Amino acid sequence: MKGLILSGGKGTRLYPLTYTSAKQLIPIANKPVLFRVIEAIRDAGITDIGIVVGDTAPEIERAVGQGGQWGVNITYIPQEAPLGLAHAVKISEDFLGQERFVMFLGDNVIEGGISTLIGQFANSDYNSQIVLTRVDRPQEYGVAVLDDKGSIVKLIEKPKEPPSDLALVGIYMFDHHIFAAVNAISPSWRGEYEITDAIQWLVDAGHNVHAYVHRGWWIDTGAPGDMLEANSLVLEELTPTLEGYVDRDSEVDSRVTLEPGAEIINSVVRGPAIIGKETRLVNAYVGPFTSIYHHCLIENAEISRSIVLEHSQIRNINRRIEDSLIGRNVVVHRSPIRPRAYKFTLGDNSHLGLLGNDGE
Repeated sequence: MKGLILSGGKGTRLYPLTYTSAKQLIPIANKPVLFRVIEAIRDAGITDIGIVVGDTAPEIERAVGQGGQWGVNITYIPQEAPLGLAHAVKISEDFLGQERFVMFLGDNVIEGGISTLIGQFANSDYNSQIVLTRVDRPQEYGVAVLDDKGSIVKLIEKPKEPPSDLALVGIYMFDHHIFAAVNAISPSWRGEYEITDAIQWLVDAGHNVHAYVHRGWWIDTGAPGDMLEANSLVLEELTPTLEGYVDRDSEVDSRVTLEPGAEIINSVVRGPAIIGKETRLVNAYVGPFTSIYHHCLIENAEISRSIVLEHSQIRNINRRIEDSLIGRNVVVHRSPIRPRAYKFTLGDNSHLGLLGNDGE
């Protein structure tokens, strides 16, 4: 089998972070989401992977390279415009050939990986297998209607009045019949070639499409709140390691990961949390469900349930920062007038001065 990762979206729901960075490279628990997807495919025994890229192709290619760090071979497939998931399959036919493949959206995180799913598909006579899960807002996803036996009756893309709460989670398995499907369908009202229409074509043509209902958690990391939730879930799954330095005046609990070169000085860190390489905490408090990436400084400040990207600084803040996404090369510091509460989504290279009276 081969793998196909879709990594061409603009990530508009994550603005301003994604004005300057590919959404798939934002880290969850200090590892970019795209890297997690590559690892999930590799761990399922697949080493030949294509990545469909768009405007952020140069950044993704710099970060991923040819795949050697994971022991896989990466092929980049340019998509001239975001014309839909089925279009991404269509333009990948030369890479995929006649082999079975798994298609994975590059901004999705799923509990438990996909090894079991891949094994099930590889050893079956299915022409396709789709992964579904129950969601609270099905109108935001492709939705499947199943009959009493669990067979697919109908698939609808982002219905205004959803007939089901079973959403497609962004993991699909296909054989070569999918190419007839993607070449047979027309663009939807959104101007995109919808993968739901292609799968419906397979169903209507009598091909064997199996619906697998995933019972664990799954997160589409396309919005800030989803990013924070995914970060929390992945942090809970980490096996903590302490490879940094903790001084005698600090408290670091057993659910904290310190990466090499991290320094904890007169600070408290409550897990689950991860502190990145060469990051320094000085007179700081880091609360649960927080990821601080590499080469950051948190000094005289408190932060909880947040994600801080590389080379950022938070200094001399007299109110706790919570539920925040803070981009690369950001500086947050205190200014002279009193603050109230802080909740941020800060893009790369931001410089934020917070108002506050000295001593408060």
